Amino acid sequence: MVEVLALVEARLRSALGEPDARAAVTFLGTDRIEVLRFVDGDVVRYATLGMSAHPMADPTAALADPVKGPRAELVLSVRAGLADTDKALRPLAVLAASPQVEGVIVAPGASLDVGEPLWPGTSFSSVLVAEPGGLVEDLDLDEPMDPVHFLPLLPMTANEAAWKRVHGGQELQERWLAHGTDLRDPLRRSVTLN
Repeated sequence: MVEVLALVEARLRSALGEPDARAAVTFLGTDRIEVLRFVDGDVVRYATLGMSAHPMADPTAALADPVKGPRAELVLSVRAGLADTDKALRPLAVLAASPQVEGVIVAPGASLDVGEPLWPGTSFSSVLVAEPGGLVEDLDLDEPMDPVHFLPLLPMTANEAAWKRVHGGQELQERWLAHGTDLRDPLRRSVTLN
């Protein structure tokens, strides 16, 4: 576990630079989850560290495999200085702990909801999990372990989350693209959904 997390942190540093802050959260019955903050010009990136320590297990499986199974970390990118986005550290840790706490597999296309605003003054309480491989490349681990995917998180308003449940994540992403939505804007409003 420690070796995997050391490799994950090294991959994050090589892709995003040196973190300028980190916070750790431990939930009852779970391993420690850290959130690292990276500043790149006018963009702040928050990356979890700890979610990939163990593979995510199928909640219907009788026994969880301690070696094989999907592994991931979460990455959120927002514009700096527009909102108090550092308050997103705890909600991100909650999302990263969800495979251990709730027995879910976090994968592209999934919606994750924290039930409260991601940071003060925002209408975002959920995120859409996007495809990995763009910002931070997958990290291959020794066989038989699965690679670690770095999954981008796209904040959604309540209306967008409801629309996504009906139409799907791909349709929502296409709507954002068609309207030129700045998904890094921590103060943005919901995209037009009619």
